[in-house]
Amino acid sequence: MIGFRFLAHCTFFERKRKSFNRQYLYIFESLHDLPKDTVVDGKIVALDDAGRPNFNFLLHSRSQASRICYFVFDLLVYENRDLTQLPLVERREILEFALKFRSPKIRIAQYFETSAGTMLQSAREQGLEGVVAKRRDSRYEAGKRSGAWAKYRLNTGQELVVGGYVPGAHGVESIIVGYRKDSELIYVARVRNGFVPATRRQVFAKLRPFVKSETREVRRTARGLGCSQRGQRAFWSVTVTPMTARRWTVA
Repeated sequence: MIGFRFLAHCTFFERKRKSFNRQYLYIFESLHDLPKDTVVDGKIVALDDAGRPNFNFLLHSRSQASRICYFVFDLLVYENRDLTQLPLVERREILEFALKFRSPKIRIAQYFETSAGTMLQSAREQGLEGVVAKRRDSRYEAGKRSGAWAKYRLNTGQELVVGGYVPGAHGVESIIVGYRKDSELIYVARVRNGFVPATRRQVFAKLRPFVKSETREVRRTARGLGCSQRGQRAFWSVTVTPMTARRWTVA
């Protein structure tokens, strides 16, 4: 599910304990039905008209406030009773029986006991980001990757033109990519995920021969690809690069 993860009890905060009561005041106020001394785990999500998560709407939370909900998926403490050592299936039973929210902005995330293949096929058909699978008997281990759960993303592919880069300590901080539309290049994103120092140097060595001196044509292409800021380098690339993305969004 695309969204921001938060813990909630008397205050509303993310995993580093930074409060978001003001930023999501309407969600915080809707949590008043939460019993005293109770802590839940969940995600802030913005839904599109079809009910699917939309990260672009979430980034514009002020203008899209009516679309934002909080999905509760785990119960850590109930009325001062620590539940983190109970199996997940028992925590879910208590969650669904004990917690009732009047506001439609607070929802209980559904879970399904089915095969991985069936779940992934359903997620694909609905155009969702992916699925999270958890062991029924798993305990809640805050901040740990214990192997009791797994996340599977359903990425989509797209061939993109590498049109520029942002210089960095190892040659490349990020690459700037776009796609061709008629005779123009349209900006998509700055890509930096997956880079380590060694691959940054390798990528820089491959991009360096394509760097062009600043001409009117290069300036026009740079503006189309969002490379107009000082310090960014624009060039023509004769090859396209297959890339994967979770979802296309309109800025």
